[in-house]
Amino acid sequence: MSPLIAWENFYVIVGSSAGALTGLTFVAVTLIREDRARVASRGIAAFTTPTVVHFGAVLFVAAVLSAPWPALWLAALILGLCGLAGVAYTGIVIRRLRRVESYQPVLEDWLWYALLPLLAYIVLIVAALLLPGNAVLALFGTAAMMVLLLFLGIHNAWDTVTYLAVDQLAPHGEQD
Repeated sequence: MSPLIAWENFYVIVGSSAGALTGLTFVAVTLIREDRARVASRGIAAFTTPTVVHFGAVLFVAAVLSAPWPALWLAALILGLCGLAGVAYTGIVIRRLRRVESYQPVLEDWLWYALLPLLAYIVLIVAALLLPGNAVLALFGTAAMMVLLLFLGIHNAWDTVTYLAVDQLAPHGEQD
C-alpha cells in the first residue's frame, strides 16, 4: 500500500483550503479594483501575486500527492521541479520587492514575502529527494511546507488587503 494513502484527508483539507483562499484573494483584489490605480503595479506584483502563487503551489502539491503514482520517484520528480520553480519564483519576488517605488519593504515584509517562502520551497526540494527512500519523513516535510505556504498566504493576503484598505484607500491626510 502506498504511504500517500494515509495522507489523503490532509491533502483534501489543505488543497481545498488553498483553492478557496485563492478565490477569496481574487475577490478581495476585485473589490478594490477601482482604487487600484493608486497602487503601483510593481507593488501588486511584489505583494499580491506571490500570495496566489503560494496558494497555487499548495493546491498543486496536494493534487500531485493525491494521484495514484505507480512509483514514488515520479511524484518526487514533479515535487522537486515544483520546489525548484518556487525557489526561482522567490528570486523574482525578491527582485520585485527591491524595485517597489510606492512602498519601502520592512524587515517583516522580507521575512514573510522572501525568506519564509524560500525556506518552504527548499523544504519541498529536500522532501522530494527523500520521498523514494524515506517516504514518511518526506511526507511530513512536504506537509510542513504546505502548511507554511498556506499560512504565509493567509498572512500576506491579510497584510495586502489591510494595507490597501487603510493606507491606500483612506482620504488624503488621514493616513498614519
